[in-house]
Amino acid sequence: MIVRQFISWIRTAPAGERAEATRALARAWLISDLTEDDRIAAEGALLMLLDDPSPLVRQAMAEVFARSADAPAAIVQALSADQPAIALPVLEHSPLLIDADLVDIVATGSDEMQCAIARRINLPASVAAAIAEVGSAAAALELIENPYAGLAPFSWDRIVERHGHLAAIRESMLQLEDLPSATRLALVAKLSDTLAQFVVARNWLGSDRADRIAGEARERSTVNIAARAFGDDMQNLITHLRATGQLTAGLILRALLSGNLDLFGAALAELSGLPYGRVSALLNDRGSNGLQALLRRAGLPETTYAAFRVALEASHEVGYVDSGDGAARLHRRMVERVLTHCETDHSAAEPLLILLRRFATESAREDARMFCEELAAEDAIAVLPYDDDLIAA
Repeated sequence: MIVRQFISWIRTAPAGERAEATRALARAWLISDLTEDDRIAAEGALLMLLDDPSPLVRQAMAEVFARSADAPAAIVQALSADQPAIALPVLEHSPLLIDADLVDIVATGSDEMQCAIARRINLPASVAAAIAEVGSAAAALELIENPYAGLAPFSWDRIVERHGHLAAIRESMLQLEDLPSATRLALVAKLSDTLAQFVVARNWLGSDRADRIAGEARERSTVNIAARAFGDDMQNLITHLRATGQLTAGLILRALLSGNLDLFGAALAELSGLPYGRVSALLNDRGSNGLQALLRRAGLPETTYAAFRVALEASHEVGYVDSGDGAARLHRRMVERVLTHCETDHSAAEPLLILLRRFATESAREDARMFCEELAAEDAIAVLPYDDDLIAA
């Protein structure tokens, strides 16, 4: 009886009053002990109110039903397809929307709707993949910052491919500790390309030199990232490098001259097709010709064999530094030793000598930078105020 009176009254009530009355009816439907007849009548009235000309009425329904698992499914479905101001709370919170509904809305809805879906708790990988594939940059950013979203590796890569040129996307992704190394490297490549295009457009550098500098920066970043990659993450990184044509002799030599034997061995295992354990045994067998056979099987240029041999001998003497910085930075003594050998070896190719000279310059500058930082740190400690009371304590 009450519901019938409500239906009769609401036909002539002002929009604001209709909205408040609708809110009360929706709450009653959820929490009141209605008879079966009143419940059916209430649902019918709410369905009728979906056609109300005032969005305030539908918005009131959406706010009440958005988080409820007991809300009428048909009404929630209709509200999710309404205008953004009405649909957003439902899209972000309703447990009644299935994955297929959400994927469809991602494909056809506005940026605001995509963002609301990207903020959902426990967002399924299928919906996250849809956002990564067709969602706006704003939705991708919401997805990255949603700790409850389940993203497959290919979804991360798709976001990088579509939006990696945007600084906000890159910064947000690079802050993630569990970001796959291959994805992190793809972000670095996007940044390098963006910077190279910028300096060329400004006529600060020629395109060839900008591309070379960007390529060197990517290689440094690759070794840096690989120094923190292990197991499957390292293997996925190596696979990515090979697929993108970055697993070159220059990169592999840089890895060895940085003391990163894990990256060096994994790269040779990938290129040679041999198990990593077998490659590792060959690299540690100093009394055989296994290295040369391994390099030949990996398809590396014969002109680089001597450089790899001398670098590997130097790495055994220097030792593997088990730290991120130690396995990411060129070791100056190793570089100079390899360069000296190749400069006296008439069979060394000029491109290899040019590469080694660049490595030598880079390692020298890095050592100088670290030396200056250490001096500055010592000076800072020296000028700290001397407090007799503090010392006595």
